[in-house]
Amino acid sequence: MRFEGKSVVVTGASSGMGRAIALDFAKEGATVIAVARRKDRLEALAAEAEGLAGKILPYAGDVSAQEVNEGMIDFAVEQCGKLDVLVNNAGIMDEFKPIGEVDNEQWARVMNVNLTGPMYAMRKAVAVMTAQETGGNIVNVASIGGVRGCRAGAAYTASKHALVGLTKNTAFMYAGKVRCNAICPGGVETEVMNSQTNISQAGVARVMAGLDTSIPSGKTEDIATAVLYVASDDAKFMTGAEIVIDGGVSCN
Repeated sequence: MRFEGKSVVVTGASSGMGRAIALDFAKEGATVIAVARRKDRLEALAAEAEGLAGKILPYAGDVSAQEVNEGMIDFAVEQCGKLDVLVNNAGIMDEFKPIGEVDNEQWARVMNVNLTGPMYAMRKAVAVMTAQETGGNIVNVASIGGVRGCRAGAAYTASKHALVGLTKNTAFMYAGKVRCNAICPGGVETEVMNSQTNISQAGVARVMAGLDTSIPSGKTEDIATAVLYVASDDAKFMTGAEIVIDGGVSCN
């Protein structure tokens, strides 16, 4: 087991990719602090993990808030005496709105969840990890929209580009002590699209134009497998990388 005895924090863990990531870490022996707003789902996830090599501990809160990001790191240290891995997975979309349709409230919400929240968590995490003899590992779940494409709304695209940049800067600044990498998924089968209630028709039409729809969506497990690899010692020489997992969508 690659993560036996390890302390791991995963945000956005109540569903989708975060849920799969949390379970996979627990299967490999980690104590996982599972973070999300929906406490009932986190408790169900913890119950599902019973009997696995590791365990899942729920931590309910809104990851756009500084106190939640700092609190989840403190909780991991309280429970395990250390923090080995931070996975910033929580994220929201922006209804495919181009810049001309974005209002201030939506821009702020997307940035707070997708970028500022991870910044709060990373700032707290590096303080803990650099004080540990073993260092630590940060994995940010970004998007292909943040590296080589613009097929999303303006706020989402900007937030993911910035998260990739933050990843690279952190890898550079803390090289030798903290590894930091970005996983960049394409379309994945999750609940996130169900939350899009006011989709921009002009924006989604532009996004879909010329898109190869014959390529199937990925599974949450595809992303979880990549996150665990990047966080493991198997990838000990990898830092500052942007790993695209999109079934080849960005190749056409």
